[in-house]
Amino acid sequence: MTSPHGKELGLIITTHISVSRKCVRALKAIQRARVALPASFFPSLLHKDPNGRCCSSAPIPRITSHYTIYPRDKDPRWEGVDMQRFVDEADVVIVGGGPAGLSAAIRLKQLANQHEKELRVCVVEKASQIGAHTLSGACLEPSALEELFPDWKERGVQHANTRLPMNNHGNYIVRLGHLVRWLGEQAEELGVELYPGYAAAEDVFERGMELHAKVTLFGEGCHGHLAKQLYKQFNLREGCEPQTYAIGLKEMWVIDEKNWRPGRVEHSVGWPLKRNTYGGSFLYHLNEGEPLVALGFVVGLDYTNPYLSPFREFQRWKHHPSISPILEGGSRIAYGARALNEGGFQSVPKLTFPGGALIGCSPGFMNVPKIKGTHTAMKSGMLAAEAIFSKLTDENLQSETTGLHVPEYEQNLKKSWIWKELHAVRNIRPSFHSYLGLYGGMLYTGVFYWILRGKEPWTLKHCGLDSAQLKPAKQCTPIEYPKPDGKISFDLLSSVALSGTNHEHDQPAHLTLKDDGVPVACNLATYDGPEQRFCPAGVYEFIPLESGEGMRLQINAQNCVHCKTCDIKDPSQNINWVVPEGSGGPAYNGM
Repeated sequence: MTSPHGKELGLIITTHISVSRKCVRALKAIQRARVALPASFFPSLLHKDPNGRCCSSAPIPRITSHYTIYPRDKDPRWEGVDMQRFVDEADVVIVGGGPAGLSAAIRLKQLANQHEKELRVCVVEKASQIGAHTLSGACLEPSALEELFPDWKERGVQHANTRLPMNNHGNYIVRLGHLVRWLGEQAEELGVELYPGYAAAEDVFERGMELHAKVTLFGEGCHGHLAKQLYKQFNLREGCEPQTYAIGLKEMWVIDEKNWRPGRVEHSVGWPLKRNTYGGSFLYHLNEGEPLVALGFVVGLDYTNPYLSPFREFQRWKHHPSISPILEGGSRIAYGARALNEGGFQSVPKLTFPGGALIGCSPGFMNVPKIKGTHTAMKSGMLAAEAIFSKLTDENLQSETTGLHVPEYEQNLKKSWIWKELHAVRNIRPSFHSYLGLYGGMLYTGVFYWILRGKEPWTLKHCGLDSAQLKPAKQCTPIEYPKPDGKISFDLLSSVALSGTNHEHDQPAHLTLKDDGVPVACNLATYDGPEQRFCPAGVYEFIPLESGEGMRLQINAQNCVHCKTCDIKDPSQNINWVVPEGSGGPAYNGM
């Protein structure tokens, strides 16, 4: 990629090399020696939370010393550490081995092979295996897959035809992690270089390596670490609304065969959420030879009550009389969570900049009422690939190394069925912000979408950043959730154990704070610590100080399932999620 001034920049990749381990060991040794940091890094604050508890941060040890907060040239812990990096070059580098990134890579190599051109395409993916960080429902609309591989069924993709409701007729129930792994296999056959287990970052605690490319595609998924930086560096969000999000939680169950209906799709909205909280559920019966069901719950992250726990709402939903009989006698085999882009048409940023472009769920192309985004993500990757290939093979191309700007990608996307689809449903999600909430949204959808198909001459606005929607705890009523029964509903930590999540224990925490005093002084004092409820993995908890005076925030970074909810919903916007060492995170198997 390139800077705004046209200079070539390298993409930094974390790697498992011996020198990087030496850097970590040096850091830990210096930390044990208690190298002094500026006094400003240890704020002395005293507050009371909504329950009258004393919240003091005076004796709290430093939680974060990330380079974005405390530059390395001012950090004595980095003195003498060799940060020289290896450099490699490619024509196109793709960050993220998901549906969008792999579709882009496949399309590039298809075009290169068709036109007998040499093209080096590299895909870097932070998961240990392609598909291991992928989580979705997933009821797949096959339009983009059919464009990419007209013979995809003959190539062996596992799927089940859906059975009702009618708006899902012709779609396919898939395990998206398995589909992504299959896409990876197709990409490798075409000559794409795949690098799973390598996390891409602007900068890293390890020495790492650099990949230089004429064009870099960013398909990191929802709320990507690099995309956040690109939005600011290139002002990509100018002229669009802030993105709004949801959190989706999912489980896989093996159920009693008498309750199994292969191909059946069920969706619901509302309960157990209040009318002013957007959300709903899905339940899909797979057809893989054993009685498997995928079920999940989605909660819009613009909710206002800091006592709401998306995880516990999900567990409570499973006790609904239409759901629990399906699960009775079954066993839960997997759990996971991820954030979803829900801003749609109004929140799509600028997609291109000198040296790169955004694809897939990174900019956000999900069709919210359909709860489907895989087909649009794949199509965006394919459109980017076609525009880039035309540019790279242009005989008038002057330089082989300077990063390219490919505005044709965004122009072509806005002429495609992606843009038409997003425009048609643009008002459905924001229509829920009226006083009537769920009921108003349902009424609007019935009149203006099902009858007029989104042709109304106005565009509604979202209500702003999700992080700004929480009310102070004193204005809200705590939510009493039933205790899990261990049969249908479960506790959080036993759920996280089913995600296969793991991070190397000797790496710096990838969940960083801009100011270590804020969690207690602001989040706990004003909102009663909402991070300990909105996180679906038990990463954040407030615990008493050893002195017994006040509380402190404890970050259990090893539990993180990489959903990015904390970075999105934190009311103080103090949490900054950055990439951990490559291969860390969940180990989903067909989620």
